[in-house]
Formats: sequence, structure tokens, C-alpha cells
Amino acid sequence: MQCLRPLTRRIPIHLRPHHLRAFSSAVDPAASKDHQHHATNNFVKIVEVGPRDGLQNEKRTIPLTTKIELISKLARTGLTDIEAGSFVAPKWVPQMADSNEILEYLLKYPPTSLNPISYSFLAPNARGLDNALSILRSNPKTYQTFSEQSSPYEPDESGISNESASDPNTAPPFVEMSVFAAATESFSQKNLNCSIDASLEKFKEVIVGAKAMGLRVRAYISVVLGCPFEGYDVDPRKVAEIACDLMEMGADEIDLGDTTGMGTAPRTAELLHAMQAAGIRNEDLTMHFHDTYGQALVNTAISLEHGIRRFDASVGGLGGCPYSPGATGNVSTEDIVYFMESLGMDTGLDLDTLCDIGDWITKEIGKTNSSSVGKAILGKRQKA
Repeated sequence: MQCLRPLTRRIPIHLRPHHLRAFSSAVDPAASKDHQHHATNNFVKIVEVGPRDGLQNEKRTIPLTTKIELISKLARTGLTDIEAGSFVAPKWVPQMADSNEILEYLLKYPPTSLNPISYSFLAPNARGLDNALSILRSNPKTYQTFSEQSSPYEPDESGISNESASDPNTAPPFVEMSVFAAATESFSQKNLNCSIDASLEKFKEVIVGAKAMGLRVRAYISVVLGCPFEGYDVDPRKVAEIACDLMEMGADEIDLGDTTGMGTAPRTAELLHAMQAAGIRNEDLTMHFHDTYGQALVNTAISLEHGIRRFDASVGGLGGCPYSPGATGNVSTEDIVYFMESLGMDTGLDLDTLCDIGDWITKEIGKTNSSSVGKAILGKRQKA
């Protein structure tokens, strides 16, 4: 295993109050200024995965108009990254069958937003990527591509956001692709119908093809802290090896998914240490926690202390996994934003509006609102 990312020094993990207050100043003096960026500032980026990961398992077909309305509402909360759809075969995930229409709509009628937004779409193989690229080619000049130096959510060296931020309300969106690997052979076979090695070969084709079009690529690794078929015995070094393989293919970001919600604080710390030992930087990582056992925010705290500054979340706590029996939803966007604010961190997101959206979408699709914060804030309003 060889990873092209520079190695940074390990930061000890201690969940004590004075450490919690110092999340934003936990800095590795051996790291370069660029490497310290995510560990030294107060900003935490939240990636909204509700429109894709949150809805994909719903049995009842959700109208296209509802999905587009959800994305449009979320775009007005300050988010910069929204997972919007999946170009997977409809027979496997019927709920995502209209993702081509969603992408086309976002290109032709980009939602009003507070910031430039990047919309990501899952492409499990070359065929899925080709479907996405055909839509992009049919709609030239309706989206922006990434350079190595710029993104819709990070300033350039002058401190001024890239040109798309000059008028975020009307700027064409960014589009990025994502791939989903698995940390265990059993889950890979159940979810992808192939071995881990075979899946990586497929993803290489997707990553190379997407990068050739100037698209950013997120690479997810599922069941990193527990597998429904192999239990807790997931080797963090194997996860790091897969992550290095994906980054060497050209992936821009590794998203570590606790798909089953089996993660604990010690095992989250062990995983992050393994990633660091493999030379993968904190700023290359996103954490994706499910709250099946009520540990999502605990594991988020561990990740914050480690220096991670990017997290997935789903409005209303929507989500699950069709190949992970018993797994409940993602950590809710409302809960994680409230949690970050309680620690003095900045997400740039409108919590009240997110609570309204979580309430609306869960009622719209007939689901229980799983956000404790959302329900508390809405209840407080009703009493006022």
C-alpha cells in the first residue's frame, strides 16, 4: 500500500471538557499551513445527503417534484454540498430512477442559493457515469468544473472565493460524481455483486472518466466500523488501504461510512489513526455516521478532536441501507448543526430553516422525524 498524501503527526484523543473547547485550535505543528487549515479554523462543512442517501430506501415512490422541492429548500440554508441522486440501475434502487431528470433540472433551473452549490451523483460503474456525462454534454455551459486550486466552498489564496461566488444566486452549479466501495468482502458482494478488488477496477474507470471532464470525485467506503455480515471485525488498516487505492486513482475525497451505526468512540479513533498512519490527511476525509445505537454525535466529537472538519448528515435523520438490516438513518443535519454550534463551531447553516425542512419532508413522505433537535425547536415554537 502506498499513499501519495503526506503523513501528519498523530493527535491524541481525549474527551475532556477543555479539549472539547479547543477543537478549533488543535493543531499539528509539524504539518504545513495548508494541512493545518481544517484543524485550525472554526468552520465545519456539512454535506447534505438527504435527497439521495436519505430517500433511496423508501418503498413508496416519491414524486420527482417533491425531490426537487427538497433540494431547492436545502439550497437556501447555506449548504455548499448536496447529494442529489444516483445513476444506479433502477431495478436495484427504483427510488433513484429519476436522477437523470433531477440533474437536468438542476442544470437548467439551478435553485436559488446563498452559496455556490456542488451537487453530487453516485455513478457505480462506467455505464452510470456515461449516463451522467451525456446529460452534461447535452447541457453545455450550465455547470462549472473544478480546478485543483478552487472549489465552491474554499477561498483561493487571495482570500476571495472563486468566480462562481460573485453571484451565488444565479451561478451555474458545480457537479461532482461519487463512487461507493465497501470495507468488507461480504458487504461488497451483497451491495455491489463483486469483490472489493473488482469493484475498485470499476471505480477506476469512473474516476478517470469524471476527472477527464473536470468533475470532482467523492469516494465512499461503506461499513468501515461494522458490517451486518461480518460484525465488528473490520480491519482499519484494510480501510486505509482501500482509501489509498482510491486516492491514487484520482479521488478527491474519502468519505468513511459507518453504514450500520455500529461505530464506537475507541474504534472511530483507531480508524482515524490508521488513516493518518497511511498518510491520508484530515482534509481529505469526510465522516458519515448513522445513529443506530445513538453514537453518531459521540463519534463526531472524536472525529472533530482528531481534526476532521467535514461531515455528512441527512435532514430529518432520513436514511438507512437496503443491504444493512436494522440500520437506521443518518445523523440528522439539525442535530449535527446544533451540536457544532454548542461547541463554538461554525457551519454557516440556518438551523431554524433546516428544522422546518426536516419537519416538512418527513411529513411529506410519511416518515417519523428522527431529529431530536428539530422536534425540540419546533415544539418550543409551538409553546411560545
